[in-house]
Amino acid sequence: MWQRRAFLKAAGAGFAASLLPWRAQALETAELVFASAIQKIGGGYGAALLTERGEVVATVALPDRGHDITFSPQAGRGVVFARQPGTFAVVFDPAGKVEPLTLTSPEGRHFYGHGVFSPDGKLLYATESDFEAGQGVIGIYDATGGYKRMAEFPTYGIGPHELLLMPDGKTLVIANGGILTHPDYGRTELNLDTMDPSVVFVDTASGALIGQLRLNAGLHQLSIRHMAIDARQRVWFGCQYRGPAEDSPQLVGYATMDGKIELIELPADTLGDLRNYIGSVAASADGKTVGVASPEGDLVLAIDTSSSRPSLMQTLKNGCGLAPQGNGFVASSGDGEWLGIAGSTVSDRKLDFSFDNHIALLS
Repeated sequence: MWQRRAFLKAAGAGFAASLLPWRAQALETAELVFASAIQKIGGGYGAALLTERGEVVATVALPDRGHDITFSPQAGRGVVFARQPGTFAVVFDPAGKVEPLTLTSPEGRHFYGHGVFSPDGKLLYATESDFEAGQGVIGIYDATGGYKRMAEFPTYGIGPHELLLMPDGKTLVIANGGILTHPDYGRTELNLDTMDPSVVFVDTASGALIGQLRLNAGLHQLSIRHMAIDARQRVWFGCQYRGPAEDSPQLVGYATMDGKIELIELPADTLGDLRNYIGSVAASADGKTVGVASPEGDLVLAIDTSSSRPSLMQTLKNGCGLAPQGNGFVASSGDGEWLGIAGSTVSDRKLDFSFDNHIALLS
């Protein structure tokens, strides 16, 4: 976990000194540092760095709505990605010593809201769409050279969303949501009848496909979107169903690098409460619990990874953001709520802005 002392070391000695006194004191007593894209009351977008108690210690302005954030202690930089289908990403220095750098997706591409650094912090990988060809790509950016886009490789699918680096440090796992979008049509989903979601494993060195996993053909409208990795290196995923509203398919499952993919069996009443939508997935610090959140259903679940059964159901209106804290989770909502669940020691707090869908533990 990204503890305060390690964060300050990577951020630079001047970071705490640059904060307002009460924010510096909040950071001094914090155990962990988190980040989330936010929307300010009255308009305007940004990203905030927060302690586990929900105390804001720094903010970064964004040109439009942000989605997820990734951070590299080796690079000493964080990156906020635009909500899909967006065309910007903002690179920021948590120490505030360097002005934020706004990246613009190249012509014919847009971002999908997620990215991840290489283990050495020298490369940034971002999910993107080659929207004229209708194919997903991973854009590769040189973090040592002004974040110039160096190359790309395919995601072997359509509509890639979240990507994670596997524990081996050399394999990316990518959730291909299977949905085609185009900036000319905003967030309109253009291929619901022919969706093709999948989970793929890709070699970062060559871009070669290691493996591609699909659910059965009858579930082709079950878009695989967000992921987390448990203690057994299984990739848990959450889905968003784009088929008939009266259907109620299972929404949570896991995949493995040796070729297994399956959905777990959640109770029918729980599925009904989730309203066919999982907006985020996170694993606890020990990897023994996975949290999933549905802002559509105002519900957060904690799932025991050994039994694949829910160990907790928490009502949270418009709740979506999840990040590990202890063996539980910090959760956030679009109504500004910040709270601990499933064993977290965090107390409830209400902020004067709206959280976007994700919380990043800076690790």
